[in-house]
Amino acid sequence: MWSTLLHLRIPFSWFLLPVFLFSLSFSPNINESRLMWVFIILHLLVYPASNGYNSYFDRDEQSIGLLRHPPKVNHSLYFISLLLDGLALILSFIHINTTFALMVLVYGLASKAYSHPSVRLKKYPVSGWITAGFFQGFFTFLTCYIGLNDFEISQALRPQIIAPALLSSIMLWGNYPLTQVYQHQEDAQRGDLTLSLRLGITGTFYFSGWMFLLAGVGFVVLFHYMFSGKYLREFVLAMAPVVLFFAFWFYRVRQHPDYARYDYAMWMNFISSTSLNVFFGYLFLHSTNVLQAFG
Repeated sequence: MWSTLLHLRIPFSWFLLPVFLFSLSFSPNINESRLMWVFIILHLLVYPASNGYNSYFDRDEQSIGLLRHPPKVNHSLYFISLLLDGLALILSFIHINTTFALMVLVYGLASKAYSHPSVRLKKYPVSGWITAGFFQGFFTFLTCYIGLNDFEISQALRPQIIAPALLSSIMLWGNYPLTQVYQHQEDAQRGDLTLSLRLGITGTFYFSGWMFLLAGVGFVVLFHYMFSGKYLREFVLAMAPVVLFFAFWFYRVRQHPDYARYDYAMWMNFISSTSLNVFFGYLFLHSTNVLQAFG
């Protein structure tokens, strides 16, 4: 049972929290109950279920996200993952709405297609990369927006919502290859031709750097048109630690490829997610009426 709990990697949800907070910042119709249930359903049920399902079929022996020495998996991990998915669906129907529940179902199916041997999108460099970034970014942003506001899909498919949703995916498309850069040997042995493996170690850093630059430009445009330039300075300050660590890590890797390793990748994930969580939390508090309500 301890092995199963570890493979659910519940703390990993911290790395995916920025998308929830970003969507929250654009939500005009939230209440405390929906906020709580959307958070619980995604971060304590859907994401751990996805982590566990992926671990069950990967059966990693080397380091994976937040598990330096992953324990052997057993059948209970498979069934617990499905149970969490089922519970997430039930709670979505009861506490949110049908559209949100259907989107939770689609996310779960995409996650399974990413990992299951019969489909295993993970082994294809481009489709695996697109799937992971799209569903953890764009799709999750819209799912949160619909759930937080009790909206239907038509209310989410507007330019002012699609733009930040797309930025969420661009950020993840930049970061995702960096999470694979230390797993080349095991991915190759398993037959998973990930994007990072295809690009090579140095190519992965160049690719991610250009994606991060694209995301940065996107945020500048977003803040200019939607907030009249406000929050741009705060965004730059929040991203400074991410840029500095990325540059430092890339410098070490160019000195020696062995620095493309697990501990650096986890630090990159932690610094970037923490910086984004702080900024999007600040954006939510200052761009909505929350502070005035408590004032």
